[in-house]
Amino acid sequence: MAMSLNLTGPIDTSTVKRVDKPQDSTAQLRKAVAEAMHAAANERAAGDAQAVGASGNLAIAASAPATYRVKAGDTVSGIATRYGLATASVLALNGLGWKSIIFPGQVLKLTNAKTSTPAPPKSAPPASSTTAPTATRTYTIARGDTISGIAARFGVSTQSILTANNLGWSTIIYPGQKVRIPGKAASAPSNPAPSNPAPTPPVVDIDPVVDVTPIDTAPAPQDIRYVIKSGDTVTAIAERFGVTVQAILTANGLTISSIIYAGRTIVIPGTASAPASVGGTTTVLTSEMATNARTIIAVGKSLGVSDYGLVIALSAAMQESSLRNLDYGDRDSLGLFQQRPSTGWGTPAQVTDTVYASRLFFGGPMNPNKGNTRGLLDISGWQSMTVTQAAQAVQRSAYPDAYAKWEKSARAWLAQLS
Repeated sequence: MAMSLNLTGPIDTSTVKRVDKPQDSTAQLRKAVAEAMHAAANERAAGDAQAVGASGNLAIAASAPATYRVKAGDTVSGIATRYGLATASVLALNGLGWKSIIFPGQVLKLTNAKTSTPAPPKSAPPASSTTAPTATRTYTIARGDTISGIAARFGVSTQSILTANNLGWSTIIYPGQKVRIPGKAASAPSNPAPSNPAPTPPVVDIDPVVDVTPIDTAPAPQDIRYVIKSGDTVTAIAERFGVTVQAILTANGLTISSIIYAGRTIVIPGTASAPASVGGTTTVLTSEMATNARTIIAVGKSLGVSDYGLVIALSAAMQESSLRNLDYGDRDSLGLFQQRPSTGWGTPAQVTDTVYASRLFFGGPMNPNKGNTRGLLDISGWQSMTVTQAAQAVQRSAYPDAYAKWEKSARAWLAQLS
């Protein structure tokens, strides 16, 4: 028995001419390279340069390293300029957008070359026999923690913690979660960190973040409500949300012999906004993200879209806006799907209306912008495409392979919110 949502508000069916979202071009890359080299020349002229060739022409002192560890105050454009690289190429190499956030301690790729660990100098003294061996320890995340803050506390890199726990820069952490701290077991601080350390501000590069979800904004576990469907059992519901049967019975004043009925709302105690996936990491939704996901699902179901189509839409919205109804974006992109008024998707008010924006993404016979923009249902053969291929066919993004990483989470969200 499907849960329905009461979605209000008229749909503005004004039509505007379609112009596809432009992608990065060779001319843009050339322009970025020219700007980077010009900035590098200005830095060297100010005394922060590396070398000038004997003939008077600017010479690069050293080739770019394979990787670079971000420091406080760094920007992608500044790093690229320092090594004579194009900002666009550094962004593409790391799967970043022009509006992505970089963090102190993050390791960026600068070239495609493989890195190797240099041998220690021959004069280096042997390691002390009293040095504690490296090992892995476990840390329980507390409210207010961030991965970068934990890494600084234990004297390891942010990237090493992400790698040790199969996390990404877009993964959300939450209080009570346990993470492994790799190596340097004896490097934990001798003095405990203050209970309320001042947060380290992220390094914002170029524009506000859209493609990257901050890793330190996870909500605390909370009760949620679930509408019972025909065929549901307490045991099945408990398994879906990762809680015990007894916890559900206690939270709702039920006993093991109680009968549940389709359409009744019950409380799921102490869960986060989405169930954890089996065998991997699933991004946890905030209440805002969950509300927007429900809207996308409800609109899609009202149009007869299959579950696979709903997964595609949720993945696209997560990549484009982190499932938030943004009032900013790349150039004039807005809303859940970062649709651009200037390229014919609608007015700013329309594309920031979550129902209207969802209908634009799905398109089809009920497309409110029919004839000007095309949605998923207008793409021939989308059902046999991968998630990232189908989403890209609608979004026309400069980063066409970015949607795939959200498929697993999208399937979990759909199972929980449907």
